[in-house]
Amino acid sequence: MGEIGPQARAFGKLLVQAGQKIWQILPTGPIGYGYSPYSSLSSFAGNHLFISFDELIEEGLLTKRQLSSFPSFDPHQIDFPAVIAAREKVLFRVADRFAGNNEFDAFCRQEAEWLPDYALFMAVREDQGSRPWIEWPDALRDREFQTLEKMRKKLAKKVRRHEVLQYFFSKHWKKTADFLHGAGISIVGDLPIFVADDSADVWANRELFFLGQDGRPTVVAGVPPDYFSETGQRWGNPLYDWAAHRAGAYKWWTQRMRHSLAMTDMVRIDHFRGFEDYWEIPAEEPTAVRGRWVKGPGLELFRSVEKHLRRGSDSFPGFGKNFRLSEHVIAENLGIITDEVEALREACAFPGMWVLQFQFDAKPMEVPDYYPEGMEKNWVVYTGTHDNDTTEGWLKKAGRAERQRVRNYLMLDREATSRDLIELALRAPAKLAVIPLQDLLGLGSEARMNTPATTVGNWSWRFSEDMVRDETVRWLNDATVRNGRG
Repeated sequence: MGEIGPQARAFGKLLVQAGQKIWQILPTGPIGYGYSPYSSLSSFAGNHLFISFDELIEEGLLTKRQLSSFPSFDPHQIDFPAVIAAREKVLFRVADRFAGNNEFDAFCRQEAEWLPDYALFMAVREDQGSRPWIEWPDALRDREFQTLEKMRKKLAKKVRRHEVLQYFFSKHWKKTADFLHGAGISIVGDLPIFVADDSADVWANRELFFLGQDGRPTVVAGVPPDYFSETGQRWGNPLYDWAAHRAGAYKWWTQRMRHSLAMTDMVRIDHFRGFEDYWEIPAEEPTAVRGRWVKGPGLELFRSVEKHLRRGSDSFPGFGKNFRLSEHVIAENLGIITDEVEALREACAFPGMWVLQFQFDAKPMEVPDYYPEGMEKNWVVYTGTHDNDTTEGWLKKAGRAERQRVRNYLMLDREATSRDLIELALRAPAKLAVIPLQDLLGLGSEARMNTPATTVGNWSWRFSEDMVRDETVRWLNDATVRNGRG
């Protein structure tokens, strides 16, 4: 719930002081169910709550006096309903007063593939009391042309409001991204494989998903029982009709990848295994136990996307004949991974993910590529992810044998700490090493970001600059150099 303004740039300065070269972030779309960034109202829009008040003041669109009654919030724990209400009150007022300019008009033209549908979706959603689109009147739900045109006129002020907010987001994002690039920091974004059922994506592209006549999914996404849950995870996202995507030359996916990589330098594709095969759950099933594996589009999708991005355009100069998708993607290959999934990843030349917390269970120590020193270089190593407990929380809860295994491997005469695991990640021969901020700060389970298969109490941990001491910055810089990543 921070801002893509001076605060984000201040964190970028910290990264530079600590000798870092990348900043990996969570998805940046407008949050929906459960306040999750993985349940966004759009795959293309930005989260307007990130718009910077400071930037709006500098642009002459907001005054400090107008913020004099803005409430104070806990800097480390997000009260989503209260924060959303307070920020939207300010942002909506600014957007409604915005007179427009040539830059705004150019933005609307450039984003015409998705922006009109998104802005109308958000305006109608507000008009319908934030009800999911499948509960709207049939003519709106089914996008009857005359009804849409009527609503576009009736809700013209709200439609424009959301166009303006996306313009503000884009402008502030670009300013911060340019600053980070100038400081030598690359941004790693996150692209969830699936989209939320209550999203502009599904409402505007029903033919690309397995939906019934009423718009409800007939089958949904998830994963079978695994490390995180005995009943699996029933995510509930509608599944893609890959035959329809193929018939359209994967245009929607090309647009999505182009949009993501126009914002960030790389993207982590969440649940990469779903492109090889995915767990299909009948929509009426309450858990993920009953389902089946279904083949995905595989290599064909990525070859098609790359081919179309190589054509480039004046509007998207970052793409062209020399574009290589493999230089911009990290494949999240966690969970139940088959030889076929790894073969697809290798055919795409995408680096996979190696999470240290998963490497000290009961696997035999004699397996040569078990520990990081035996890794191939085309990997990205993590101490943990947003779906794991923090490293300190994991170490505290780990069994005695597991902790001893960590101590033995690291040759410690004491209990291991998050800093020990950070050093292990940094010296691994992986392409990149990524450290969750909570691990750098040595925080416990109270700072965990997300617990899979749960819908309450997630995504609310928040960082403030005063949490990072000068000693922490110096230590990370020294550790980065000491382990050959300086």
